Amino acid sequence: MKVVAFKRETQGTGASRRLRIAGKTPGIIYGGTEAPVAIELDHNALYHALKKETFHSSILDLEIEGTAQKVLLRDFQMHAYKQLVLHVDFQRVNDKDKIHIRVPLHFLNQEECPAVKLSAGVINHVMNDLEVSCAASKLPEFIEVDLAQLEIGQSLHLFDLKLPEGVSLVSQENLTVVTAAAPTDIPVDDADDAAASEAASKE
Repeated sequence: MKVVAFKRETQGTGASRRLRIAGKTPGIIYGGTEAPVAIELDHNALYHALKKETFHSSILDLEIEGTAQKVLLRDFQMHAYKQLVLHVDFQRVNDKDKIHIRVPLHFLNQEECPAVKLSAGVINHVMNDLEVSCAASKLPEFIEVDLAQLEIGQSLHLFDLKLPEGVSLVSQENLTVVTAAAPTDIPVDDADDAAASEAASKE
């Protein structure tokens, strides 16, 4: 994804406030061998980009004054109640850098797994993303979690996941990722049938 930014000449609380009034968002780029650079970005373009999953877990091409550099989104601050991005941080990366970053999980075959299809079970996503370590060039946009064989009472853990080549887990604990539980509610039709049967047995 491409991001266009401009160097920010003035800094401080007052300057940032004026930028936001003008429809801009202040930010910073840091990392690598170069000094940090204060930047500004179009707020609306940034706001909509932040809604995209890939913007948070992909190497971005950030262009400043016609020169592009590879960066990762590292942090952003939102207003407490307004739809307003207050500040954004990017980190420079290159193909040799080893990075730690949270990557979203995509759950496959959830509706087709035995727990749901055969037992009407409930799938609980304990995790929706996980932290991985890899070279910047190996960074996956997401990691797939295949639920095709999941049955009632079973769980999948971190060590069960198939990671892309060159990608490793940061956590050393085999934490639970997803579980399959038995349904807790009795369907209305079944409940009515049970009540009718009980009444008939008393007659």
